[in-house]
Amino acid sequence: MKLLTVFFVCLYLYALSLGVFMTELFRLPAPLLFYLPLVFLFKAHHERVGGYSREVMLLGISSFLFYAVGLSDLTAFIANSLCMVLCAAYFYYFVASEPGRLNQGMIIFFSLLAFSGLILVLNHFLGASIDRLREQILGEQVMQSPSGLSKSQFAFGYQLAAFCTMIFVAAVVFKQNLLVKLLAFAVCLGLLFLGMQRSAFVAFACCTTLFLVAYYRFRAVFALALMLLICYGIYHFYLQYQLDGVENIITKNEHNDATYNRSSLSGENLRIYLDYPYGLIFYGKNWADVIYRNQVFSSGVTSHNAYLMFLTYLGPFLGLGLLGLIYRQPVKIFFYVLRNIRQPGNALLICLSFAFLATSVNALSHNPWLISSDGPTLFLYFALLHTWALRQEQVAAASHSSAFVYA
Repeated sequence: MKLLTVFFVCLYLYALSLGVFMTELFRLPAPLLFYLPLVFLFKAHHERVGGYSREVMLLGISSFLFYAVGLSDLTAFIANSLCMVLCAAYFYYFVASEPGRLNQGMIIFFSLLAFSGLILVLNHFLGASIDRLREQILGEQVMQSPSGLSKSQFAFGYQLAAFCTMIFVAAVVFKQNLLVKLLAFAVCLGLLFLGMQRSAFVAFACCTTLFLVAYYRFRAVFALALMLLICYGIYHFYLQYQLDGVENIITKNEHNDATYNRSSLSGENLRIYLDYPYGLIFYGKNWADVIYRNQVFSSGVTSHNAYLMFLTYLGPFLGLGLLGLIYRQPVKIFFYVLRNIRQPGNALLICLSFAFLATSVNALSHNPWLISSDGPTLFLYFALLHTWALRQEQVAAASHSSAFVYA
C-alpha cells in the first residue's frame, strides 16, 4: 500500500511540477487524474492543519481578473484554477498533519527537478535523442533546446531557481560537512552555467547572498568572497577552455538581441502603464490594443515581467491589493525565518522560504508566476504555508507540554 501511495504521489507531482496537463496520452487533466486516487484511497486520517480556502479564493480572483477579464482567455483561467485547488487539497487532505508525507512529497518533488537538471546536461551533448525523450515524458513537442523537462527554457528557469536555491540552503541549514556544501554549490553552478537562464542565476545569487548574510552574519563576507573566487577560478582556468562550442549562460548573453533586453521591455511596459494608469481592464482594452504603435511590442511580445503585466492589467489599487493579500503570509513567514534562521526545527521552513523567494524573483523576467499555476512556484507556495502550519502546531504542542510539566 505504501508503494502504491508513493507511486501516485510521484505521478501527481510529475504532472504538477513539469506542467503536464492535457496531452495525447492524458485526455483528462493529468493533475486531476493523478490526484483523485490520493484523496479517495489514501486520504490522511490524522488531524488536518492549515486550510487554504482564503489563499485559493485570492488566487482564483486574481486569475479570473487577469485571464478571463483581461486576456479573455477563459480556458487558461479554468485550467489554472483547477491546478490551484488540487495543490491546496493535496496538502490539506493528503499530507494533513503527517510530517512523513510532507517529507516524502519534498523528496519526490526535488528529485523530479534533479532529474530535469540531469536531462538538461545530457541535452547539451545528445541533443536530438534527448529532445525525443523530453517529448515522450512531457507528452508534447518541445519548443526550445537545450533544456530540462520543460517545453521551453523559460519554464525550465523556474525549476532551476527552485532546485539550486533549495539544495544549497539545505546543505547549510541541515549542517552538512564542508565537502557536501561545496558539492552542492558546484552542482548549482554547473546547472546554472548550462541552464541558459540569466534570470535563474540572478534569483539564485540574490537569495543565497541574503541567506548567507542572515545565517553567518559578518562571516558571510568571507563565504561570499570564497564563492566568487571559486566561480572565477573554475571559469577562467577550466570552463572557458573545456566547453568551447557548448551553449551556456555566457554565450547566450553575448548573442542576446538588444531589442528584447529585459530592461528595455520593462521600460516600454511602464510607458504603456502610464498611458492607462488605472489598469487595462478598466479601459476595456487588452495588450494587443495598446501596443500597435510600439516598435518593441509590435510583434505582441510582453515585458516578460509577471508582476508588471499584472499591474498593467489590474491597475495599482486592485493589483497591489491582491498581490499584498496573496503574499502576506509568505512574507510573514520569511521575516520569521530571518529572525530564527539558526533554530534547528526551522530547517525545512528556511529551505522552502528561500526556494519560493527564488521562483518569485525569477518571475521578474518572465510571464509565468503564481496565478498562472507555474508548477514549482505553486507547489512551493502551498508547501511553505503547510510547513508553517505544522511548525506552529509543533511549537504550540511543545509549549503545552512544558507548561504541563512545570505545573
